Amino acid sequence: MQPIVWPNLTGLNPDDPALQWQPFRDGVDILPIYNATSSECACALLRYHPNASVPEHEHTGMEHLLILRGSQQDEHGVYPAGTLLINPTDTHHAVSSPEGCVVLAIWEKPVRFL
Repeated sequence: MQPIVWPNLTGLNPDDPALQWQPFRDGVDILPIYNATSSECACALLRYHPNASVPEHEHTGMEHLLILRGSQQDEHGVYPAGTLLINPTDTHHAVSSPEGCVVLAIWEKPVRFL
């Protein structure tokens, strides 16, 4: 199997028509990099439109987020572009992005919406 290569994610144009964004939540799109079964790791880009949010959810496994553009926030803080955020297993939060953002997300296991 060949590696999956996404060159220059920091220079990504999220409005590039070649990218096949899919609806994820109201105001949030997802671009799967690889899908996995419910017991495996998954990776995707998330695009939050301005003022979009994701309701409170629990992490059933580790979650790693790299904020590529804009910023997002939760009850613990505001995370600007360049931030690597790691949410441990059994933690929960709700996420919003007043200005909009693009995030690289890697989930050890799927989240559970509360």
